Amino acid sequence: MARTVGSTDIDVVAAGVFDYVIVGGGTAGCVLANRLTESGTRRVLLLEAGGRARSPWVSIPAGFSRLLQHPSYNWRFRTEPEEATGGRVIAVPRGKGLGGSTLINGMIYVRGQPQDYDAWAQAGCRGWGFADVLPYFRRLEDYDGAPDPLRARGGPLPITEVAERPAIAEAFIAAARAAGHPRNPDYNAASQDGFGYYQVNQRRGRRVSAADAYLRPALARPNLAVVTDAHVLRLTFDRDRTSGVAALVGGRERLFRCRGEVILAAGAAQTPQILELSGLGDPAILAGLGVAVRRALPAVGTNYMDHYCTRMNWRVRLPVTLNEQTRGLRLGVAAARYLATRQGILALGTGLAHGFVRTRPGLDGPDVQYFFMHASYANAAERKLDRLPGMTIGVTQLRPESRGTIHAASPDPLEPPAIRPNFLATEEDRRAMVEGMKIARTVVAQAPMERFRGAELNPGPDCRTDADWLDFARRDGQTIYHICGTCRMGGDPGSVTDPNLRVRGVAGLRVADASIMPRIVSGNTQAAVFMIAEKAADLIRADA
Repeated sequence: MARTVGSTDIDVVAAGVFDYVIVGGGTAGCVLANRLTESGTRRVLLLEAGGRARSPWVSIPAGFSRLLQHPSYNWRFRTEPEEATGGRVIAVPRGKGLGGSTLINGMIYVRGQPQDYDAWAQAGCRGWGFADVLPYFRRLEDYDGAPDPLRARGGPLPITEVAERPAIAEAFIAAARAAGHPRNPDYNAASQDGFGYYQVNQRRGRRVSAADAYLRPALARPNLAVVTDAHVLRLTFDRDRTSGVAALVGGRERLFRCRGEVILAAGAAQTPQILELSGLGDPAILAGLGVAVRRALPAVGTNYMDHYCTRMNWRVRLPVTLNEQTRGLRLGVAAARYLATRQGILALGTGLAHGFVRTRPGLDGPDVQYFFMHASYANAAERKLDRLPGMTIGVTQLRPESRGTIHAASPDPLEPPAIRPNFLATEEDRRAMVEGMKIARTVVAQAPMERFRGAELNPGPDCRTDADWLDFARRDGQTIYHICGTCRMGGDPGSVTDPNLRVRGVAGLRVADASIMPRIVSGNTQAAVFMIAEKAADLIRADA
């Protein structure tokens, strides 16, 4: 059932006119709702298709495994089967509810490399170089690590290093050093290269979502209205200007009016879908949907990027992994410890130790990222753990060249979009994945891992040739949920949005989410989305 957050009745909201209507209450939407209401002079409406995060598992970091397949918190999208990945249908989780994907993600905070953003600027996105975006990263962070001119304290989002230090993780980092890779205590500072522990958005062992950090402090403001369980169907227009949105609320279509700007923050899967069903997109795609063309924007839904990840597994000789620690009496002990201290294994998300490496000479930064966890999965997509002790290294290429698409699959807005990732489409993507896995095996083979290392389970010792490695990548790989790029920002007329995030040729409409990335950043994407929303708020206010 649709609800307003606060005391405002839905009929009153629908009768009103807003300065800004934000579509999507995820990472970017929560930031925008806060920043655009700070002055108290602008009326803002936030529409979210999901509800409020009420499950107690949301705030427990390890609880993501309980929610990852829950339809109240995950849209549960799937890819179309593709030959390059063995004709498999691959799960593409997207967060649902106020807080979006920050309700169910691994909380890993990675800015990416400075050259990522400099490349955006060089591609025509003026104002998006690293020097331009660094103030926004600093604005949003409350980092509790060592002081550094590139980091900051006092922002809305607490950032802390993973607190757990199991011996097996220390052995992994020591093994990396033995293989010639440095230890890096802060990959978000001057250099990303090396191994260490991940940084996460937590406070005292509890997940801090975008809703916790940004939306909750703003809810009492009289100029903010929030409506949940409101599925946006399409944009509305007054001649050539966006005038609002139509949304399904409580089984009834409602119109919400806007005198200023509609801001799409529905994410890289649903923002292009909303644009297409509103008549903004490739005329050929729209014709297939039976949607009249309002503005030809052929790039909508193209430039899809994601991080493709394989998971290498080893048996572990000692009973020191999450596989056995999360069962029976040991789980009960862990739960009691967490409730008492907010420490222990329930404070862990999806990543414990990290690695960023270069797979060949001449690269300007790492091109492969590792996720080490003292756990192994019988089913990685559903996070079902093996029963016997095991460990996993996730291997992902940081800057894939392959490009896919996300398009509306039906004129019905309630139907999911068609997702075609086109993983491993280029030689460089295939080479980097293969080399990254070889390096991971070399690290695990080092002496510091000897007391823990058992048999290699996946891909296994029979995997020797490049063809073997590539076959494993095609059979095993999954998305790690970093979809972006489907409403590309650029300085060229072929882009969907300009560097001020305005949709080309459509007045009163912007996009502010992961879909605007012209190139994917080198790491987990949530930090970049927080930054994009912070900068978007300044751009919007400057044009008010």
